[in-house]
Amino acid sequence: MASTSTNLERTDKIVLAATQLFSRQGYNGTSTREIARLADVSENTLFRHFERKEDLFWATLRSHSSWLAFCSQSLESITAFDAPEVALPKILELLTDTANFRPELLRLIAVAYLELQWKAEAFCQEQLSPLCVTIRKYLAMCVKAGKVRDFEPTMITAALMTMVLLQPGLSRLIDGENPTYSDGRDAARAYTKFWLEVLAPRLAPHPRLVARTVGSAAG
Repeated sequence: MASTSTNLERTDKIVLAATQLFSRQGYNGTSTREIARLADVSENTLFRHFERKEDLFWATLRSHSSWLAFCSQSLESITAFDAPEVALPKILELLTDTANFRPELLRLIAVAYLELQWKAEAFCQEQLSPLCVTIRKYLAMCVKAGKVRDFEPTMITAALMTMVLLQPGLSRLIDGENPTYSDGRDAARAYTKFWLEVLAPRLAPHPRLVARTVGSAAG
């Protein structure tokens, strides 16, 4: 029993060390020797827990993927009856929390796509796609019900997720050391306001106004 507990502790230490190094240095830029040193184990011990470096990388990424499952489950309660004013804050708050409090997850996904391409696609189909699909389905229902403007749901989902998940890094590039939204909740509220304004249905112009506009242009 004690041996099993020790093995689990060592595995956790190795995965934690691998997370720090893979997310900062990339896959090819990180050696198993560095990971073992940071985890305070021998390299031989590391290979007793993980046969290959690649196995360790995917174990590291999967150790963070439970957050994606939590996000998907949290948003499953959104139905066609949830107004955008109610649902969008929930969606944007979860995405903002991911960007602010789970940066290693996003970095590891980026490393996977850049350095372990086809396997990254399979991982994201399994772990990330359910979250994207949940958001898209909700937005598609809103478009169909006329609750938001008639935009293509996939495009809205991609734009919304990309903007929020990249926000911390982009803010530092734009605002330097003084980001506009230093607090995640402030950022979520700002994004909610922005997207509600963008997606709000637009009233069709009155026919008389259109006629006057066309007449003025012709004159």
